[in-house]
Amino acid sequence: MAQKNIRNFSIIAHIDHGKSTLADRFLELTGALAKKDITKQVLDSMDLEKERGITIKAHAVRLAYESSDGVTYVLNLIDTPGHVDFSYEVSRSLASCEGAVLVVDATQGVEAQTLANTYLALEHNLEIIPVINKIDLPQAEPQRIIQQIEDIIGLDCSEAIEASAKSGIGVNKILEAIVHKIPPPKGDATAPLRALIFDSWFDNYKGVIVMVRVFDGSIRPGMVITMMSTDKTFEITDVGVFTPRLQLMNELKCGEVGFISAAIRNVEDTKIGDTITNALNPAKEPLLGYKEIKPMVFCGIYPTETNDYEALRDALFKLRLNDASFSFDPEPSTALGFGFRCGFLGLLHMDIIKERLEREFNLSLINTAPTVVYRITIKGDTVVYVDNPTLLPEHYDKLEEPYILATIFVPERFVGNVLDLCREKRGVQKEFTFYGKDRVKVVYELPMNEILWDFYDKLKSISKGYASMDYEFIGFKESDLVKLDILINGTALDALSTIIHKEKSYYKGRQIVENLRAVVPRQMYEVAIQAAIGGKIIARESVKALRKDVIAKCYGGDITRKRKLLEKQKEGKKRMKQFGKVEIPQEAFLAVMRVGK
Repeated sequence: MAQKNIRNFSIIAHIDHGKSTLADRFLELTGALAKKDITKQVLDSMDLEKERGITIKAHAVRLAYESSDGVTYVLNLIDTPGHVDFSYEVSRSLASCEGAVLVVDATQGVEAQTLANTYLALEHNLEIIPVINKIDLPQAEPQRIIQQIEDIIGLDCSEAIEASAKSGIGVNKILEAIVHKIPPPKGDATAPLRALIFDSWFDNYKGVIVMVRVFDGSIRPGMVITMMSTDKTFEITDVGVFTPRLQLMNELKCGEVGFISAAIRNVEDTKIGDTITNALNPAKEPLLGYKEIKPMVFCGIYPTETNDYEALRDALFKLRLNDASFSFDPEPSTALGFGFRCGFLGLLHMDIIKERLEREFNLSLINTAPTVVYRITIKGDTVVYVDNPTLLPEHYDKLEEPYILATIFVPERFVGNVLDLCREKRGVQKEFTFYGKDRVKVVYELPMNEILWDFYDKLKSISKGYASMDYEFIGFKESDLVKLDILINGTALDALSTIIHKEKSYYKGRQIVENLRAVVPRQMYEVAIQAAIGGKIIARESVKALRKDVIAKCYGGDITRKRKLLEKQKEGKKRMKQFGKVEIPQEAFLAVMRVGK
């Protein structure tokens, strides 16, 4: 296919605005799949994606489309997620495109992720085609939404397309706009090969499968390639595309998107954002790649069976290949044994990774309460970053926590509830703007630690599901923070330690020990559950001992015999408590996670 007839584009939208449905219509109208083979969310191949109704992974598919003027085009569609936790997937997809279809719901209008994803596309200098979706709904107001996009985003919507992805209205117009408005890919077909890796995953038979966008030259089976960041060389065995079924090709030319396999067995040999070049005729400069993303939320993940540690490590390596936005490091715990400290972009990201590990690799896992990374200044100028509360030094000069800038779109009738919630979470208001008669944009600076536990759930609850939020990290600020330890019979449980604002420490400690009392099993001796800050106990609950009735055989007679038996039992329980070990069940860690909900 001639380079001038190739179009590489993404679909960007807020969650549930019809992005995956529109991708389904494209597959149907271009004949990529027969109508009988079209199911809902065709490109969302993971069970998790279908169950939750969201896109988690970016997917690339090649379509053939004959335009109204009789020219056949190759369309490379790279579908993207819409949730804030997967914005890294969106930026990777956009780096491989020349244009984007912006989908906005005709009833809900501009939401937080609409704004964030559009700005991402503008940063990549993409041609944006605005589409007002779901115009067949009775409450649709396409003209109001067009005005909203122009007011909030500043995007010219004079040629916005009104469509319904579900019923197929206007979808042909979108395809025509893609081929006539989005520019063809640039690049030199005669230059040395430069291909950008934008996705990869592990196949048990073929090794690592790598998704690439060819920017210069071409790539074909038998070619010896070099990964420019690692200097590792491989011989390509297969080259192909997804239509959406796997289809092998003789070569991928300049401007095309597809996959390669080269019997890469070690998952560390490929890196998303790396440049592939010809080993015999290498390029001088690599492509720009992607900026390194830093995880914002951390938690410990441990196997419930200690002999599954190796399997968990292998699974994390394979999943890391497919999702470059999470990190992991080995971490021992006195309560949970050997596991890993993992970093994620957000709570949904954490939840999805854990569920994928359990489903795809058949592992039984337990995770500790999520926390953020703190910046600590020691002895005047030494700065360290701590993502595990147990590593917090005893003495330090300054303790700072991460702050985010949260952008919330909410209908006017729920604004009061949202402002109260943000104030409760120690937020500072930065912006308050009306858009139209019923839409308000509020911007708050919030400590990231405060949005971890229940912020998103409460936001949806108090706005009856109408509020949407996007956030970005803005830096660290000093706060009055303390380390809250949980003690079981005087021994600190490292897996339950948290760093929390001093004002809320008593209430949090009180809740945790109350929740734990309900799940810690009774022993033959009393178990003390305490919450402590430093050496000060701020809350305590006791799990009463199981008691054998040692005086049941004594009926009548001298009372001193009964007292002697009870004293002997008391001494025995004292020794048990000294040497006994309390097994902490998995429910105890879940009880801590439920605090505040």
